[in-house]
Amino acid sequence: MTCRSVTTSYTVPEGSRRERADKVLAAAFPEHSRAAFQRALEAGLVKADGKVIAQADDVRAGQVIEFSFPEVKPAELKAVDIPLEVVFEDKHLIVLNKPSGMVVHPGVGTGEDTMVHALLAHCEGELSGVGGVERPGIVHRLDKETTGLLVVAKNDAAHRALADQFASRSLQKEYVTLVSGVPKDPSGTINRAISRHPVHRHRMTVGEGGRPSRTDWEVVETFAGQAAYLRCRIHTGRTHQIRVHLKSIGHPVLGDETYGWKPNAALPVPPRVMLHAEHLVFAHPVSAKVLDLRAPLPKDFKLMLAGLRKL
Repeated sequence: MTCRSVTTSYTVPEGSRRERADKVLAAAFPEHSRAAFQRALEAGLVKADGKVIAQADDVRAGQVIEFSFPEVKPAELKAVDIPLEVVFEDKHLIVLNKPSGMVVHPGVGTGEDTMVHALLAHCEGELSGVGGVERPGIVHRLDKETTGLLVVAKNDAAHRALADQFASRSLQKEYVTLVSGVPKDPSGTINRAISRHPVHRHRMTVGEGGRPSRTDWEVVETFAGQAAYLRCRIHTGRTHQIRVHLKSIGHPVLGDETYGWKPNAALPVPPRVMLHAEHLVFAHPVSAKVLDLRAPLPKDFKLMLAGLRKL
């Protein structure tokens, strides 16, 4: 049987317009996320004038809303003691330097070696429930082969505040990458919408009808006209954004067979998709202090750079 928190009563103020219950409650109780209220609605723990309401139901001025929250069930996933490289940590959040090859959250075909398994052990239950059982605390994601900074919330309030920053694009997110060929310009901006590929559903593509996406890039170093080291700043957070955008200008990321990279006998063989989330600047979700964090280049990226510099 699922336990729940104490029941809270709230009267919708006079003059309020009809709106969905989750939206009204999230506005009235900002310490809780909208997702938390949606979970309560799904569990049948929200009543309007004494009657259980559904997630899609509107509430109106004068109605008395009673709600409680379902207990955040411990993840059925077991905690696994996997070493984590912690860049920053306090009671509200943790920022990690994710290694290549580690999947962030469990899914079909994954084992007990995901970031979530490791976080369950490291944080000992102190993770936001907003992401659900399989994604506790996860505010954003990095692809399996991508390394670098990953932000995880330890409570729902921090999760909501961090998610708002990601959604409003108020963070500064910079990646470094190695690409095929050398761009003709020293820097540029790619403003091309991104959407799911109509045929290959595991891939993304640029074109009409997608979601607006912007990537700024600059050349850091070039290698014998064969490859380049780029720094990219993303203003949106679309799936595979940097990989898709760089492919669209004819410079796929080294090792990225999904988006057009092909082996080149003149270059060292990349061990993976050569993309690293190096730099992140954001406001702490509670103190509002600016956190300016960096993740050092991983060993495989440094070795690849060393090989390219010998060309």
